[in-house]
This record gives sequence, structure tokens and C-alpha cells, in this order.
Amino acid sequence: MTTPGILGKFFDREFRAEFLSTLILVLLGNGSVAQYKFLNKGTTAGGPPEPFLSINFGYACAVTFGAYLAAGVSGAHMNPAVSLALAVIKKFKWGKVPKYIVAQMLGGFFGALLLFVVYIDRLMESGALLDEESYSGIFSTFPNGETSTGGQLLDQVVGTFLLMLIVCALIDNNNSAPPPGVTPILVGGTVFSIGLSFGTNCGYAINPARDFAPRLATAILGYDKVFERGDYYFWIPIVGPIIGAILGAVTYMFLIEETSTKLLSCAADEAEPTDIVTSNGASDNDEVEMAKTAA
Repeated sequence: MTTPGILGKFFDREFRAEFLSTLILVLLGNGSVAQYKFLNKGTTAGGPPEPFLSINFGYACAVTFGAYLAAGVSGAHMNPAVSLALAVIKKFKWGKVPKYIVAQMLGGFFGALLLFVVYIDRLMESGALLDEESYSGIFSTFPNGETSTGGQLLDQVVGTFLLMLIVCALIDNNNSAPPPGVTPILVGGTVFSIGLSFGTNCGYAINPARDFAPRLATAILGYDKVFERGDYYFWIPIVGPIIGAILGAVTYMFLIEETSTKLLSCAADEAEPTDIVTSNGASDNDEVEMAKTAA
């Protein structure tokens, strides 16, 4: 195969769908964080602060719309941890994992850059354009000072475990899969619920593409110590979600899914994305992993 042919296969429709859906996820989700920070900075004594709930709603909508955008093309994983977990349980080709992760990371990176451009006037007016203490948190997450390293890792593992576990149920036609077209809304609702329960510990990244890629973008933009802050916290929203997603997928497969034995006997290189559960009326050519979308 020629070099253009190889590149064309890598940067195909699935790649473009993962890239764009993850860009939407970061742009809308982190945009809600930007609004939260700017509105709270402007509150005066006696005025009600902008509630953290606005971020919960913002990210729920971001996940939902990202899923609708790419579900029928790539499955709308939007999360490297999801792609890896699916490959581990042999519901996704390992050969596609690098393509998906690159697309997701690039989507998160350029989503953060676009958000920076959109808010650059407000950042400049605030006098804190590159004030990492105040505004780098718009783009990536940082832990609450009252949490330990072990607690932070557990937070990310549990959050992503819940995400993957619930989403596996949402696409399982042998369980209680919702009607066609409803799954992305419920995935967004899952992220909303996780944010309500665990959001203030570490910002519920539960997605390396949502955290590491924007963090890298802010480092390039000139924000200082984005990798050092929080006692080098940056690795936790990478490792924690990967562990949690794998645990969630494996737990559902062994404890709930009827086809676990059959799936374990299948070779990973034979498993197509459609070998998951053909859910929500998806055709045989659709990647029905849309329910396994992550924030």
C-alpha cells in the first residue's frame, strides 16, 4: 500500500468523527467551566455565585451532542480509556486503537485552543491571560487541596468505572437498552450524575483526551506549571480512567452480560466494532459503541 493510501486509511471517516466529536466535547464542556469561572470572578458581595451545577449540565450536553455527531460513524468513544477498554474485552480491534486515540487527543487539543481564542478577550481583560492559578483550570482539571494522591486516583478510577459499567448496560439489548436515538442522552445523563457525585474532588475528568490534551495545549500557550501543579497530578486523569474503564467493562461482561464466555473465545483481530451489541436499531455497518462514549 502506498504512503497516501496508508494515510488515507488512518485519517478516514472514523478518525474525522472521533476528532470532531471530541473537539465538541471539550469546546462545550470546558466552555461551561470558563463561564463558571468568569461569572464567579465577577460576583459581588451579596450576589449569588454561579453554581457548580452549571458545569454538570454543560458537560452532560457536551457528551450528548458529541455522541449524536459521531455515533453512527465511529461509535463516538471520545475517550482513549473507552477505546482501550473495549479492545481489552475484545469488542474493538486493537489495530484501530492508535487511530482512535490520536483522533481523540487531537480533538481535545484543538478544542482547547479554539476555546482559548473564543475567550481571549475576557482573559486579557481580567489581567490573568496566563495566570495558571486562576484560569488554566478552564482547560484541564486540578485536584481539591484536601484530597490525597491515593484519593485522587481512586476518584478517577471509580468515576470511569461507573461510566463504563452504566454505558455497557445502556447498549445491551439483552438487558434494558433504551429506544433508538435515546442512548446519547442517557450517556450524557450518566456523566451528569458522576459530576453531581464526584465533581468537586478532582473535576471528574474521567477522560485522558478531555484532560491531557487541553493541558498540553495550555502548556504550549504559555501557562506555567500545568504539569507540576497538584504534586504532578497530570498523570492521574490518564491512568485512573484507563484502569476504571477496563474494570467497568470487565465487571459488566462477567457479572451481567450473557455472552461473556462467547466473547472471550473470540480473537480480538476478528472482532468488528459491530460485534458489540447491535443496539438502538443500528445497522450492521454502524458502530454501536456510541453508548460507550466518555466525558
